[in-house]
Amino acid sequence: MSPIRPLVRVAALLGAAACAPATGTPPSGAASPAPLRIAIAADSGEANLANIRQLTNGGENAEAYFSADGKWITFQSTRDGRTCDQQYVMRTDGSGLTKVSVGGKTTCGWFLPGSARLFFASTHAADSACPPRPDPSAGYVWGIDPFDIYTVGRDGKELRRLTNYGVYTAEGVLSPDGKTIVFTSLKDGDLDIYTMDVDGTNVRRLTTTPGYDGGPWWSPDGKRIVYRAWHPTDPAELKAYRDLLGRRMIRPNRMELFVMNADGSDQRQVTTLGGANFGPSWTPDGESIIFSSNHKNPRSRNFDLFIIGADGRNLRQVTTNPEFDGFPMFSPDGKSLLWASNRHDAKPGETNLFIAEWRR
Repeated sequence: MSPIRPLVRVAALLGAAACAPATGTPPSGAASPAPLRIAIAADSGEANLANIRQLTNGGENAEAYFSADGKWITFQSTRDGRTCDQQYVMRTDGSGLTKVSVGGKTTCGWFLPGSARLFFASTHAADSACPPRPDPSAGYVWGIDPFDIYTVGRDGKELRRLTNYGVYTAEGVLSPDGKTIVFTSLKDGDLDIYTMDVDGTNVRRLTTTPGYDGGPWWSPDGKRIVYRAWHPTDPAELKAYRDLLGRRMIRPNRMELFVMNADGSDQRQVTTLGGANFGPSWTPDGESIIFSSNHKNPRSRNFDLFIIGADGRNLRQVTTNPEFDGFPMFSPDGKSLLWASNRHDAKPGETNLFIAEWRR
């Protein structure tokens, strides 16, 4: 799930992004040199961001998420010359970098309670190589690759399979109490949101409306879930969606944000902005949602971060950089914001991870 400069890269980043190791790259568990915490000035209008530090430098780096103790980050990356994403962990200062995946394409990591283990999605059971890219004749699409969810030690050891569906199953986030994982899966024929216990049992489907439901994220009190969705109501659009899905692809140019209760009840739409609105997570007080959007110019690659009340009111812009900003997450103490951006790229279109002090 992550965007970059041309729209084809936007598709790669916004969707579940990742791939397999290239020849001569470090084996699983091997550490690469720690990235520098490069100081970056905030752009004009970014009043909420102070003391910005760049955590990675090179390749595509995205979907970076904190451990519950705030000491570790897991993220996906094409660093070290890889052709698609592998899963990594590092300390929040950029040290202790370790690859924890074993091949295939990976996405959507999250730490389990205690921060000694984490889970992520991978296609390596289907093929140790990267999945083929979507047919370019289909235009701007995401590939819906055969991910399943795995757990692994923070040291890259003791990899265990958690789901066994053989179709797209990813986008997992752990509940605040550490007992339940919410995720997206194609296992019942449509892209819907599910919950399961951390051991993979007690699977429950939360969404059933035809169309894409994904990117679920728990509220800080664990009572609500925010997610992105597109539910085509026009028969021709619904048929086009299903035809693409049958080819394991989806066109993600229209998505709005929704909120529901943790049991799937009271599903309601939060945004009506147009364009692609994705990567939602909650502000520390649980009253608002931070997300990425290109609604100001829906055909552009310029995604910025915005905050909106859970009631759909009080939309305000957080980032103003003219390139991509996405995948925001507040630190557990609410003092820092972690996100991915094309800003300050050494090569055009690279996506790196940034952390900033949050100024209210």
